[in-house]
Amino acid sequence: MSSKFLSLLAIAGSLPVLAADAVIGGPFVVNASARAATVVWIVQTDQVAIKVRGAADQRVAPALHAESVTLTGLRPGMVYEYNVPGKEALKGSFKTPPPVGQGFEFVVYGDNRTRPDVHRKVIESILKNSQPEFIVQTGDMVENGTDPSLWPIFFDIERELLRKAAFFPAEGNHERNARDYFEFFQVPSYYSFNWGNAHFCVLDSDIANVAPSEVGRQAFWKEQTAWLEEDLKKNQNAAFRFVVAHHPPITAVANRQGNNPHMTALMPLLEQMHVTAALFGHDHNYQHYLKNGIHYVITGGGGAPLYDVSKPPEGITQKVVSTENFLRVRSDGKVMHVDAIDPTGATLDSFDLTGAAH
Repeated sequence: MSSKFLSLLAIAGSLPVLAADAVIGGPFVVNASARAATVVWIVQTDQVAIKVRGAADQRVAPALHAESVTLTGLRPGMVYEYNVPGKEALKGSFKTPPPVGQGFEFVVYGDNRTRPDVHRKVIESILKNSQPEFIVQTGDMVENGTDPSLWPIFFDIERELLRKAAFFPAEGNHERNARDYFEFFQVPSYYSFNWGNAHFCVLDSDIANVAPSEVGRQAFWKEQTAWLEEDLKKNQNAAFRFVVAHHPPITAVANRQGNNPHMTALMPLLEQMHVTAALFGHDHNYQHYLKNGIHYVITGGGGAPLYDVSKPPEGITQKVVSTENFLRVRSDGKVMHVDAIDPTGATLDSFDLTGAAH
């Protein structure tokens, strides 16, 4: 099999897409590693119309499911092109993680859940101002993850970006622990991955939706934080260590301060494990803090209505601004340069992350 071209022949006969079905999302790549990756696309097989008896207005909900193929035997640092034979729309490309020491580029954004026109402008700016190998999504991709009518809108706006880069999402509260989220993106509630000399831990900070009881929610959080500590401990040799979650531990939004005590309680652990930076969404703006050597960045400006930044924490605030934004991170293998960029392409903030010496 050529390292520059992958034809998904394995689909034929085993994962058919019916002629009447419509592809409403993808293709995109998830779970990318140096040796494997999964190509996913979202298919609408039918739809259901519902209305109140006697009323004229009706609501239509599509029946969606994910098709996927996992590709193995890949090589590190290679660009692969893929297509599904007979399906012209199902083609794209991705790059596998490079060997340690080589550079790479990625983007971070989230909270696209409403105002699709603004969401589209953010994605257009990402496509114009970056060339990411992978995407870190900080959650709240749609207003309600249990409403299937919203996912086609998300995938339509993101189509051109998703077909060019691997996708690593964190679950937001608006995903609502929905079945579709896990089927579409084929990730567990929390997980980690490596890219070059960087290690990423992706958390599910939405404990309100993970279980129906307080006992269940606390058990989930205890299990996840134990995993986080062990995972970071095992990856202390990574030059860069990132933690990603939807809910931030600190904020400049006055009426949200103190809202996420479970995340604030994680900060001593992040310091103990020498985390380089922590990346969040949830607040619809841009915020950057530096505390005890760790950069905390909130990039929740993907399209949802903006929030104020009227009460920035004293002593640690680097930059706060109420505007749409995304992060572009470029690594040369030794230093990562971070730019926060708005939909016009203007730079809001810039700073460097220096890798730990080993």
